[in-house]
Amino acid sequence: MRIVVILFIIVILGSLGSALYYMIKDRGTTERTAKALTIRIVLSIALFLLLILSFQTGLITTRL
Repeated sequence: MRIVVILFIIVILGSLGSALYYMIKDRGTTERTAKALTIRIVLSIALFLLLILSFQTGLITTRL
């Protein structure tokens, strides 16, 4: 499970980096920045839901 979360975070950061690149390169003339940020938001929500589901089903637990 840890590897999946780390991969999600890496892809989210990659999407954020590509949005920054498109924002600088295109100067707002294309929609590539908005698409990259939309992908980042969808991946972030998917990761959040995956963590909630994993916690509810017992795949991950808290350490006290």
